[in-house]
Parts: sequence; C-alpha cells; structure tokens
Amino acid sequence: MIIYGKQIFLYVLQNYPSMIEEIYLSKEIDKKLFARITKLGKPVIRLDAKKAQAMAHGGNHQGMFLRIRDLELTPFESIKKSAFIVVLHGVTDTGNIGAIIRTSYALGVDAVVISGMKSIPMEALVRTSSGAIFEMPVVLAHDIGTLLNELKQSGFTTYAAAMDGEDVRKVSFPEKKALVMGSEGEGLPNRVLNKCDEKIAIKMENDFDSLNVSVATAILCDRMR
Repeated sequence: MIIYGKQIFLYVLQNYPSMIEEIYLSKEIDKKLFARITKLGKPVIRLDAKKAQAMAHGGNHQGMFLRIRDLELTPFESIKKSAFIVVLHGVTDTGNIGAIIRTSYALGVDAVVISGMKSIPMEALVRTSSGAIFEMPVVLAHDIGTLLNELKQSGFTTYAAAMDGEDVRKVSFPEKKALVMGSEGEGLPNRVLNKCDEKIAIKMENDFDSLNVSVATAILCDRMR
C-alpha cells in the first residue's frame, strides 16, 4: 500500500522501518533525513510533481511517500477476551474512523470493530489515524446482528449511543463492555438499538442536535473506561 504525508512518513520511518518496501520523494529533503532513509537499503524513487499528485489522488503529500506492506485486519476470535471495544456501524467517513481509532488507542480501548462497510480503506486510515492503526486491532464485521450476538456470548455488555439513552455520567460499567456508535446522519437503526443491552448518551448543557461522531466516541470512551 502507498501512504503519504510528512507526519506519517516520519512515524513509519521511526517505528516500523521493517514494513517499508519503497520510498518515493518529489522534493528535496533534509540531508540528515535522507541519510536515514538510504541506510534502510530500500529503493528511493524520485517523482515529478504530476506523478506525485496522481499517487496522492490530489491529497497533501508534502513530497513524501512510502510503499509499505499491507496491514492485515484482525479476526474477531482474537478480540473475544478483550475488556473494552468500540463498534462502528454505518460510519463511513475515513476522517472520522481514523480519528476514532486514534482516540480509542489513546484511551485504552482494546479493539475497533467496523460494520456496514464491504471493505476497509486501510491506506486512508493509516493517514487519518496518524499511525495508530498500526497498534490498534481493527476488525471488519459484515453483519451487525451476528456481531452483537457473538459479543454477548463472549461476555460483553453492549452499550448503544442514542440521544434518549441514560446519562453516561450516571452509569456504572462492567469490566467487559462494548460501545456501539452509529453514523452521524442516521445514528443506530432500531434493530441495532434493540439488540444492545443498554442505551447511553452525552447530556448537553445547551440545546444542540448532536456532536461529531468522533468527538462523541471520545467523550463516551473516556467516561466508560
């Protein structure tokens, strides 16, 4: 897979150099940084501006690209013994998903499960999670109903985020729990809400529709941990 941008480039170079297969540069870089790169013994390929823009699909690449080994998804069986997981159902924006992965990792969540997508855009999530996806197990679940049943069979108490849920500040949480978040526009469908054990909410001090899903997930995770 191809990843780009200075921040993620330096993160992988520092923490996961063994994953790097090729390096692409479309501008001159600091001599010390170039020396670090050449020590890896990987091919360094120069790109012109047009090729760089094409590889980044118009994104802000800052002249730095890496081809790295593909990241593998985590099988559900591997997270059954976890204590705290986040389930995203119908959340498709890669910026939000990446932010949730990053925040979940920072707050001690054990895994993130993504439901409602046919495949996961790993290249985009490497960038939007600022590299946290290298550390956070990510599971793809094709059927949310089956997933919730398996979570309950594995001892998880499932909490659905809903506007009419109980104030999260007043809930006592067990050690083994799963937070289920829905899309910004639609939230969670009734069939999912009805399958979860409880509904929780962030009670607002001022009247407002809702929070961004990544912000809401961060607040709920912090309250639940």
